[in-house]
Order: sequence, then structure tokens, then C-alpha cells
Amino acid sequence: MSSKTRLELTWIGKEDRPRLEPRILIEDPSKGHHAASRGEGDIFDNMLIHGDNLLALKALEADYAGKVKCVFIDPPYNTGSAFEHYDDGVEHSLWLSLMRDRLEVIRKLLSPEGSLWITIDDNEGHYLKVLCDEVFGRQNFISTAVWENFYGRSNAAAISPSHNYVLIYAPLGQQWKYKRNLLPRDEEAASKYKNPDNDPRGPWRLGPIFAAEERHDGLMYAICTPSGREVRPPKGSHWRMVEPDFWRMVDEGRIVFGSKGDNNPAVKLYLNEVQAGMVPRTWWPHGEVGHSQEAKREVQALFPGILPFDTPKPERLLQRIIQIATDRGDLVLDSFAGSGTTGAVAHKMGRRWVMVELGDHAVTHIVPRLKKVIDGEDKGGVTEATGWQGGGGFRFYNLAPSLLEADKWGRWVISKDYNAAMLAEAMCKHMGFTYAPSQDVSEYWKHGFSSERDFIYVTTLSLTHDQLRAISEDVGPERTLLICCKAFNARSEDFENLTIKKIPHAILARCEWGKDDYSLKIASLPEREPAPKPESNPAAPAKKGRRAAVDAPSLFDEAEG
Repeated sequence: MSSKTRLELTWIGKEDRPRLEPRILIEDPSKGHHAASRGEGDIFDNMLIHGDNLLALKALEADYAGKVKCVFIDPPYNTGSAFEHYDDGVEHSLWLSLMRDRLEVIRKLLSPEGSLWITIDDNEGHYLKVLCDEVFGRQNFISTAVWENFYGRSNAAAISPSHNYVLIYAPLGQQWKYKRNLLPRDEEAASKYKNPDNDPRGPWRLGPIFAAEERHDGLMYAICTPSGREVRPPKGSHWRMVEPDFWRMVDEGRIVFGSKGDNNPAVKLYLNEVQAGMVPRTWWPHGEVGHSQEAKREVQALFPGILPFDTPKPERLLQRIIQIATDRGDLVLDSFAGSGTTGAVAHKMGRRWVMVELGDHAVTHIVPRLKKVIDGEDKGGVTEATGWQGGGGFRFYNLAPSLLEADKWGRWVISKDYNAAMLAEAMCKHMGFTYAPSQDVSEYWKHGFSSERDFIYVTTLSLTHDQLRAISEDVGPERTLLICCKAFNARSEDFENLTIKKIPHAILARCEWGKDDYSLKIASLPEREPAPKPESNPAAPAKKGRRAAVDAPSLFDEAEG
């Protein structure tokens, strides 16, 4: 019997975990964009990262851990169409492993008051719920919203599908309700409040006066209506207020009995006394947040004649999520950026954003889309609803290549793609320091810091005893310095304020080197062994093997946020 006692979801390869290299990000100014002028509240430090999203999430961890207010992801739904020729169960296990690895980094990035929103369908939705319970804790599950993404009817289906799910998690658990925002009260909701009796307190509507909770002392009394009829709480319920408060509210005109004085009492709920907005519900109809066809039209309007995504998300859906989860200036993250909907909506709503996309459409579609938003040329989506007129900007980054590469003898050496500054920044990430090179030439040894008195210096030189003594004297007795160098010829214990490590030896065993893609490539899956041909039926057609997978798309290339 297994020694494990906790309830958990298991799958093939669950125990296998990648040892991720914390890459640095390299800015490409030619692909970033900003408005021609600066306005009040404009945000310019938004980030679009081109590269594998798991490596990108790891790259963000050092600087953004605990700082992201809202994470929205629209991962591939694992519909099974890409796995037709592979063993049952393999694809589900791979999908779960890929999601688990990403969710674990996302959990570290979320702020204490933040929340995670994941769109998913029935193919993996229920497995994903259990997986998220394991990663985030079941107590931190908030709810599942049901989004009506399709309002037509499919005659080809046994039961026509019309919805996707939005799983919601928050580190605060149910206490998150005190941090999330209410939805604005729309005209339909406000129209329920009227003032037929010219009550000076303004428009009102009737509310229930009985509560169906556990009975309490003082809440089980009987009253008489103005007509003389006795009223008691129905079985299994009680009054919402004690009797003295009941009669006080009658005197104030806050409790009424109908025009003839014979109705069961009801409480007047005044519009000016209710909370400023409406509590979000789990049912999200297409009339409120859009549908898949609306999303496709939005993309087509931006890129006429081209539809690069099968399942884009409408801007109104992202507006709903961002509205509930964040305030102006908060940070929104989408690591499955797709066509860039999340960043576009977050930008229009005055939020900071980070998006990650592996596919080439990061350049061909997301960049031009964001330029239209910034330049005020995107008139669709939620532009009018948010009053967006343009402004702000974003920076474009590529993931750096692996820090180490194998030489012709198979030894790991520092990659030739790295210059001195890149090496220093990368070593800061690996050693847990903040990269902040000093601009003072006399502090050449300050490449980063971990505290006010602890610093790091990175060099490819081989340092002599005299060089180390000179550095030690420059650092001084009140500070400490970690030196990462190619080699050194001295005893490290001779210098109390120095710690000396060789590179790459100091980081060699820390992670996987040279791996740039953690997405699911269909071509890399194990091929199913063909069934043996029955000898008794030579005329029977042989089973087809796996189709050739030339330039097979990554499963994680097809998502949209």
C-alpha cells in the first residue's frame, strides 16, 4: 500500500519536474512602442515577452514574486484532436504536467490579494479543478463562472455545448470578497428601484423579511398586521430582526403590509443605502461579456481577411475579469497571450500588464494590435466603454539563450552569446541577487545586491591573490561580496569579507541547460506500437500508424487570452 495519505490527482510522469533555468530578458527596442506624448496616468513599463512561457514565468519570478494582482490564462483545452494517433492517457498526463509546472510558478507570482482566472472547457476542466486545488489549496478556490461563449445550437452534438468555465482562485480564499470589486449597477438593476409613495428616502424595492437560517432566540415572535391577521415565520425560517427593531422600522415606514394592510410584511430596500455595485454572479451570459463569434469579429476588424486564432476571447470577457480583480495601476499577467486581448484590455483600463507568447504572432499580430491601442486607432472592443483614447506604451523582450552551452568536448561553458553585462545579470538571478550595476567607476565590483551590505561581482577573469586583496580592501570590513569568476589563485579564507565561486562550476548542477522549449510538441510524443496483423484474416486492412508530423505545432502555441 502507498505511504501517501492525502487525497490527490495522479498521472503518468507526475513526479518528473523540470529544473528550470532562470533566464534573463533581452529588450528589443525596435519592437516596443510608446505614444508620442505623455499624459497623466499613462503607463509605459508594460512588457511583451516572446519565448517559452514556462521559462518566461521563471524569468519573472525574481522581480515579480508576490506582485501580480491578476493572472488570466487561456491554456490549450486539450480537445484530443491533436492526440488521435497516440495512446490513451498519455496526452492527459502531459497536459496536466505542463499545467502543473506553470501553475506552481504563477502561485509564487500572485500577490497576497491577487487572483487567478483560467478559462477551460469540459475536456480537462474537472481535472484542472482538482489540480488547482492541489497547487493553490482547496480552501483558496473561489468559484467557477460559467461563460456562455456560444449562443447558437449545434445539430451535430448529442447535447449542444454553449459554455466554457472560468476557474477562480485567490490566496486569501473566501476573504478575497473583501478585496474584489463589485460590478457597476446597470440600468436594468437600477430600474427595480421605484418610489410610488414619494418616500423622502428615495427609490426603493421590497426585500424579504424572513431568513431561512438556523433559528435564534428572539427571532421567533408573532406579529399582527394592521388588518389584525397574525403572522409567524414560516417553518424552517425566522425574522431578520428582533421584535423591537421590527416595530421601530414599521414606525419609520421601512416595513410595509401592502395597500390593504393584510399582506405579509416586507422590508423597503433603498437604492441610496445598498452597496455601490452588484456582487458578481457565476452565470456570465453572452449579452454581458460577449461570445466567441464576437471575439473573432474583433480580431478580424484589426486584421482584415486573416483569422489566426480559432478560439479568441472577447474584450468584454477580459473587461469583466479585470474589473472584478484589479484597480487602476495594478499588474495583470497573461502567459498564454495568443492575439494579445488581455494586454489590449488591461491597457485600455489603465492597468499595467505583462504578456508572454511563444508563437511568431507575438510579432506579427500582438505588436501591431498594441500599437493601434496606444495610438488610439483601435475603435473596437471595450474602447468606447472604457473611454480609451490612446497613450502609454510597452517594451518588447526576448528570452535570452541558455547561459551555458556544450563545447566540442561536451563540457558546459559560458555561451558565446553572452557579453559581460548579460553574464552579470544572469549570475545575479542564479545566486539570488538583484541586478543593479553601480554607475560609479570606483565601485566596479557592485553588479548587484541581496541586502544593503551584501553585493555580487561577476567576471570572466582568473583572479590572483593580489587582485582579490585589492577588491577586499575596496569592499571594506562593513560589507560582504560574492565574487563569481572563471578561476582564482588564493585561499578564500584569507579574505573575511569575500566569498569566491567559480563559474560555471558554481551553477552547473542547478538546472537544465540548453533547453529552450517546454511546450508540448506533438512530434515528440511516443508513437503507438501498431497492432499485429491477424494471420487468420490476411485480407483485413492494416492499422494506420501515426501520421507524419512535419513542423508539428506546439499545443501551447494555439491558446488565446
